[in-house]
Formats: sequence, C-alpha cells, structure tokens
Amino acid sequence: MNLDELAAAVGRGDIDTVVVGFTDHYGRLCGKRFDASFFLESVVEDGTHGCDYLLTTDMEMEPVPGYAFASWEQGYGDVHLVPDLSTLRLASWLDATALVLCDVERAPVAPRSVLRAQVEAAATMGFTVKAATELEHYLFETSYRDVARGAVPEPAGWYLEDYQLQQGARTERFHHAARRHLARSGVPVENTKGEWGLGQHELNVRYTDVLEMADRHVVLKQCMKELADQQGVSVTYMAKPFADRAGSSCHVHMSLWRDEVAAFADDADELQWFVGGVLAHAAEVMVLLAPTVNSYKRFVDGSWAPTRLAWSEDNRTAGVRLVGHGDARRLECRIPGADCNPYLALAGILAAGLDGIGTKTAPPAKFTGDVYAATSLPHVPRTLRDATEAWASSTWTRAAFGDEVVDHYAHYARTEQSAFDAAVTDWERQRYFERI
Repeated sequence: MNLDELAAAVGRGDIDTVVVGFTDHYGRLCGKRFDASFFLESVVEDGTHGCDYLLTTDMEMEPVPGYAFASWEQGYGDVHLVPDLSTLRLASWLDATALVLCDVERAPVAPRSVLRAQVEAAATMGFTVKAATELEHYLFETSYRDVARGAVPEPAGWYLEDYQLQQGARTERFHHAARRHLARSGVPVENTKGEWGLGQHELNVRYTDVLEMADRHVVLKQCMKELADQQGVSVTYMAKPFADRAGSSCHVHMSLWRDEVAAFADDADELQWFVGGVLAHAAEVMVLLAPTVNSYKRFVDGSWAPTRLAWSEDNRTAGVRLVGHGDARRLECRIPGADCNPYLALAGILAAGLDGIGTKTAPPAKFTGDVYAATSLPHVPRTLRDATEAWASSTWTRAAFGDEVVDHYAHYARTEQSAFDAAVTDWERQRYFERI
C-alpha cells in the first residue's frame, strides 16, 4: 500500500486507524494507534515520538538500570520514530486498520538499526542480501487469558502431526485465517504445515530482501498472536515450551547477490567463505540467535534442533545446511529458535558470513552422517550466560557491531539471566518441598 492508496481508503472510510510500531529487544511491536487522517496530515512528514525507555525495559516493561542508552539519570526522554513507508500495509486481521514499521532515529541499538548496519556493510562489499525465516509455533485451544490465570494449555493436536494433513485440517479455522490475512496484508505466504510437536505448526512466507524479510517476520507474529486472541486460542513462539516435546525453531535461509546475480550459485568461493564465517562466529553471535534462558533448552540431541557446529549438504542434523541449486543455492542456519528477534538474528548471521568473505575463512570439512553422534564437534553454547560472555568478550563482535551495540545487548542478556537466577520455579517446589 502506498500513500495514495491509503489516502483513498481513508477517504472511502475503509481505513480509520494506522498502527505505527517498532520492535523492542524481544521482537515485540511497540508503538501507537493513530487516527488515519492525522497520520496522513502529520506523522507521514514529521514522524512521531516514543519514550526511549522502551529499548531498556525487561519483559514486564520495568525500566532496567545500567544501560548507557537511556536511564533515570538521563530522564528517559524521547526517541524519534520515522515511519518507513515501504512497510505501509493493510492490517487485514484488524478492523479498518493499516500498519507501518519505523526506524528509531539516532538509535544504533534499536534492532532494525542493527540489521540496517549489516545491510550497509554488505553493500560496501558489493552485495545485496536475500533471506527467508521459517518460523514454527505451537497452537493451543486455551486462550491467552486462561493461560495467564494458570490453566494448562491444551494442544490443538493430540499426536505428532509432521506433514499430516488430517491433523492439520483440524486447525484450519486458525491457519486458513492467518494465511488469508497475511496475504491481504502484504506478506506473501507460501504454506502452512504440521510440525513434530503436539499442535506444532510452521507458517512460511516468501523470501525477499533481508530487511523486508525481518519486517514480514514481525508482521507475521503480530498477526498470528492477535488473530489467536480474537479466536480465543493461543500461539507461543517460546523456543522450548515443554521439556518432553520438540522445540520451535526459526530456520534462516540466506543468500548474497551481486548486481542481481546470485553470488552463491555453483558453490562459489563466497558461499564457502560465508559458511566459514558463520561457523567461526556462531558462538559469538549466539545471544542474537538464542536470546532467552529458555532458548538453550531447545538444543537437545535427536530433537531436530542442532547441538553442534558443523555444516553439511541437505542434512537436518547440522547447524548449517546447504540447500538449493543454481540461483536458489543458499545457506540454511538452523540454530535460531522461534523466540529470536528477526532483526538481530539476521544481523548476526549476516555479520558472521560477511566476515568470512572478508577474511576468506575456509569452513571445516563437510560433515556427512549424524551430527548428533559427532561428540568431537564443538557444541553450541549451552546457556545464555555462556553465550553472553562469548558476545561481550569478543573483539570481533565489537569490530562488527560496535561497542555500544555489544554492551547494550550484553546488558540485556545479563538482565534476563539474573531474573531467571532469582526465580523459584515449579520444578524446585516439586523436587524439594517435601523431600529435602
């Protein structure tokens, strides 16, 4: 949707609200709902403002001390939100509403800014970047409100339904609506399918330029969660919602292009070096790929989540899988979980791969066989604490992202870890209440 189309829709009375948003650390959309006429008259030209504390809060929206970007000492002022009109679209799942995503001006720590910086780094090397994210989720018959009140979520399916069409048909009230609304909202959909967990599914959208892909990912999650709310059901993008079931992933497909020519075609050197860089730096950017304490509970042998750093050809046990032929030749990084912020995950993979090309980093030998059984291979970081220290102590991350970004997200991750360390869990009560 362009501005003329929006203005026409507003004039007809088809649209009366414009949602203006950007993501916080967690990938959640923050922002405002504007009267559509006011948006056209003022926000298009001048942008809008939001409190800078939104890039320093925890999951509960509490301001967290210790950030250089914003603090009580600095007064928690405003940031300028600049609508990126290329992201303007109908939000079909909402009544009479359009949606536009924003850049946070002069905020290099904002997730969209972090990815933009890596896109610019690729451009200086002569590359454009295309990507797709395959995002998995669990669907439950239980509403979000009931889960918040303590209800046990009831899975939408009752047996493992990977590719099973009969079980998938039982969730079509939700998934058909999601496909339809996303397609109407400028997010081209490929398919939905059952996955390997009870009520677990995947919705895939078409690949595109890497920044637009991150935008599509954000719109997809917002649509799915709000649509679930409307239907009295729930979806979760937790990486590991249940200890005894498969985790949910966000497999990232990525390729580089030079003057509209696929740089990875015919297994070019650039592809090999890109893979080398991703494997060399995976542990250092892990905090961007797996950003929560829960993320690391997904990395279980034999669970479809990669546990070791290796690459292979069309092998789902490897952290990096090469797929496709000709112009479709690409890398699939299977490390990120569904809980990742897409801007940060894509930025981490891209930065690592670009460094591989810049330094001509040769990857290790291609692995053939079951990577889970290869105990000699390096393991992915096992905890958020380990990943945070790898990120914060790396001279490479500071060169690639800058001290401000590295320190900001190290503080974010340490805050998450500290909150978990202080929590008393159901597991502890069940284990120790009587028998200790």
